[in-house]
Amino acid sequence: MINTENIQSTHTIHPEKDYLEDGNGIMSWLYTVDHKRIGVMYLWSIMFFFFIGGLFAMLIRTQLLTPTGSIMDQETYNRVFTLHGVIMVFLFIIPSIPAALGNFVMPLMLGAKDVAFPRLNLASYYVYVLGAIIAIVSIVTGAVDTGWTFYTPYSTTSNNSVSMMTFAAFVLGFSSIFTGINFIATIHKLRAPGMGWFDMPLFVWGIYATAIIQVLATPVLGITLALLIMERTFSIGIFDPAMGGDPVLFQHFFWFYSHPAVYIMILPGMAIISEVIPTFSHKTIFGYRAIAFSSVGIALIGFLVWGHHMFVSGQSQLASAIFSFLTFLVAIPSGIKVFNWLATMYRGSISLEAPMLYAISFLLLFGIGGLTGIFLGSIATDVHLHDTYFVVAHFHYVMMGGTVIAFLAGLHYWWPKIFGRMYSESAARVSCALIFVGFNMTFLSQFILGSRGMPRRYATYLDQFQPLHQFSTFGAWVIGLGFFIMAGYLFASFRNPKNVPPNPWGSKTLEWEALSPPITHNFHEAPIPQHGPYDYRPNPAPIGSNH
Repeated sequence: MINTENIQSTHTIHPEKDYLEDGNGIMSWLYTVDHKRIGVMYLWSIMFFFFIGGLFAMLIRTQLLTPTGSIMDQETYNRVFTLHGVIMVFLFIIPSIPAALGNFVMPLMLGAKDVAFPRLNLASYYVYVLGAIIAIVSIVTGAVDTGWTFYTPYSTTSNNSVSMMTFAAFVLGFSSIFTGINFIATIHKLRAPGMGWFDMPLFVWGIYATAIIQVLATPVLGITLALLIMERTFSIGIFDPAMGGDPVLFQHFFWFYSHPAVYIMILPGMAIISEVIPTFSHKTIFGYRAIAFSSVGIALIGFLVWGHHMFVSGQSQLASAIFSFLTFLVAIPSGIKVFNWLATMYRGSISLEAPMLYAISFLLLFGIGGLTGIFLGSIATDVHLHDTYFVVAHFHYVMMGGTVIAFLAGLHYWWPKIFGRMYSESAARVSCALIFVGFNMTFLSQFILGSRGMPRRYATYLDQFQPLHQFSTFGAWVIGLGFFIMAGYLFASFRNPKNVPPNPWGSKTLEWEALSPPITHNFHEAPIPQHGPYDYRPNPAPIGSNH
């Protein structure tokens, strides 16, 4: 429950302005180098694109309400599902947790007053905005219809704005790289005095593993998209077989980035769950080091499994067998995390506030997504289910059931810390229930559709698939209702006074030692670790001084 003791005294002892009030006008935000303000700007930006991507998802499901399509022609449908994928992947999911929540929380967890390179942090946000603007211009001038993967040879010959949209993704990659470099340097150099590697919270470990993938994998995507633009612009034969190119080469390049990108999306979500579950179970996390090492293990193995997307591309049987084995192998560190989360909850005094409800939802939904990933890692099964709605359902159980649900857990968990205001707990529980039920309505039915042979990306379908498609569409509308309620109570919270205590959940990580919302330089006194990653005491020396 919320601890409201000593609220008044907390703000009386230290009357200094919080980061939201320190500086007047929009220019103080546009030129800020405060990691907290940059995180908030990222938060509102990604939430805007989540809304746009969600609207496209609703259009897709409404179109599929009837076998012949109900609201758009097939060409428009191709553009809508492409834009849904591109916006959700590149403009929302990839930057969501690291750039928004990570930017805000990670330096606080380390006891630092900012990230290592504050100006680079601001530059990464403006690069993100630039990429978003280019993407919007490409939509206005002729939206792409290639799918979010931009597969060749169609993407090299299509008469739409593929070059501009891929250039947008190219630019967005630099934002991701800048953020990754900044986080790695911050974790290495700005930890609080006395904080060793195994004194760091598990959220920091997850962000660290994610940053490694961002820095190492994103340049491969940038090179691939640059080659695609060059081929379209200068007619250079790289991927187009009509010009002597190899379209399978594009798949190798693209998935060498995009499968690690799956872990760019899911590792930060797992990191959030590693903070929420022990807090609301009122127990110390079970197997701290195993979870920390499993984050790094997932990051490393994730670079070796891209070929399981290409079992039907004509690659050798030996290569397919190796990629299949590695796909099974990556399940081990993921399983370690799930086991340790469940062990943490075992015999815990569990309180079911909204962050914990989303964490439990994550365990159920990501469990289904991970298990079906093992099915698709089996070559014989994958050949049968390839390019069907089974793959669509699996992908969404991992990405939305995993990353987005974890993001919502983190958003509710740190909302009082970010804004100093508490939302309606009862409304949050209703919203969580609607999203969970609606999500399973939408995508469990798609597993059945895929196993029965319904191919993905079709604007029309046979009458025999209509009942399941209709059920899936009704589920999407339920999800939309859940998010509508969420937007209502989160915005309504701004009418509440900023009277949340520093640690409303009784958490033990370092960010809760700061006020809610924090002051500009985070702490009045620099905290130091005492007995491990989840036990801190204040240090009397002023923050930023030599120790």
